[in-house]
Amino acid sequence: MSILFPILPYLLVLILIILLGVIEKYYHSLALNKTPIRVHVNGARGKSSVVRLISAGLREGGKRVYAKVTGTSPRIIDENGNDINIHRFKSASIGEQIKIMKFFSKKSLDVAVFECMAVNPQYQWVSEHEMIKSNIGVITNVRPDHLDEMGLTEDQIASSLSNTIPYNGKFISNDRRYDGFYSEISTQRNSSFLPVHRDESIAKEMDRFTYLEHEENVLTALKVCKELGVEKSVAIEGMVKAKPDPGSLSAINLERLNKNILFVNAMAANDPSSTFKIWEMVDVKYAHLKKCIFFNTRSDRIYRTNQILELVKEKMMPSMLIVRGNKKILSPIIDKLNLTENSILVPDSIDSFEVIDMFFQNNDSLVFAIGNMVGWGENLMLEIEKYKV
Repeated sequence: MSILFPILPYLLVLILIILLGVIEKYYHSLALNKTPIRVHVNGARGKSSVVRLISAGLREGGKRVYAKVTGTSPRIIDENGNDINIHRFKSASIGEQIKIMKFFSKKSLDVAVFECMAVNPQYQWVSEHEMIKSNIGVITNVRPDHLDEMGLTEDQIASSLSNTIPYNGKFISNDRRYDGFYSEISTQRNSSFLPVHRDESIAKEMDRFTYLEHEENVLTALKVCKELGVEKSVAIEGMVKAKPDPGSLSAINLERLNKNILFVNAMAANDPSSTFKIWEMVDVKYAHLKKCIFFNTRSDRIYRTNQILELVKEKMMPSMLIVRGNKKILSPIIDKLNLTENSILVPDSIDSFEVIDMFFQNNDSLVFAIGNMVGWGENLMLEIEKYKV
C-alpha cells in the first residue's frame, strides 16, 4: 500500500486523460458523420487556391459548402463564398481541424473542403486518418519546399504528401510524374486513383479570372467538382467569381505622380521552382514590359535566399533587382553571385512606401515581387492598395 499511494494521483490523472480522449474521439466521430462529403487538399503549392476553386465550383452547382484554408492567413469560407477570419490565440496546431469540423457539423453541409495544415509527415497522417477521414483526397503538386521536414528530394516530399491519401475513397493528383507511386498507395488503401489530365480547352477560360490563376489549379478543382456531380461549364462559372486568397498571384495596375507600373504579387510562392514557374508565365504574358524583381528575404531562410538569387542570376535576369533584408547576410551572397550591377540592397528596417518609390523609377514597367509574404510583405500590399487604379 505504501508503494501504491505515491503513484495513485498519477494513475488517476492518466485515467482522466484517457477518458477525455475517448470522449473527444466519440464526439468527433459524430461531427464526421454529420458532414457526409469531406475533401482534403494537400500539396507543396496551390492548396489554398484549389480549396477556394473547389468550394466555388460546388456552390455554383447547388451544393451547400464550407471550406477552410490556411494560406496567407487562416480563414473559413462560408456557403455564400464569404471569408471568416480565424483568430488564433496561440501558435497554429493541427488540432484546429477538429474544432473546425465540429463547427462545420452544425451547418447541415453537403461538402466540407479542408486545406491540409500539417507539414511533418506524421502530422499529415494524423490530420487525414484521425481527423478529417476524407472521401476525396487531393495532392496538387510536388515541389522542393519545407525540405527540413518533408525531405531533401522531390521523391521524399511525394512520399510525405502521400500520407493524406485516404482509405476507401478517391484520390486526385495533378503531378503526373508520380502516377505510378500514388496509384500503388491508393490501391493499398482501397481508394480509386484519379489523375488530372491536361485540357487545352481550359486555356480560353483563364483570361476570365480577375487574378493570375494557374491552369493546373483549375483543372484539379474541376476534377473534384466532376466527381461530386458538378459539370465543368457550371463549375467554371463559380470559379471565375470566387474571391482569391489574400496571398494569391495577382497583377495590379498602379499609378503615382503620373507614372504607371504593373505590380505582380508572387510573394506567396517562396520556393525557387514555383517562383520560376510563375515568372515564365508572367514573362510571356507581359513580354513587352521592362521587368524589375523585388525580393523580400527572411534572415532565417538563408539557404532559400541563395537558391532564389542564383535563379535570378541564371534564368530570370531582370533589368533591375531590389533585395530587402539583413545587409550583413545579403551583401556577401550578392557579391559572390556578381549581382551588384543593376541591383539595390535595402535594409529590413526600410518602410514599405520607400520601396514603392523605387518601384516607380521606371515608368511603364513590371515589378515582380517574390520571397516572403507574411509580416512586412502584408504591410507592403496594404500600402500598394493606395496606388491601385
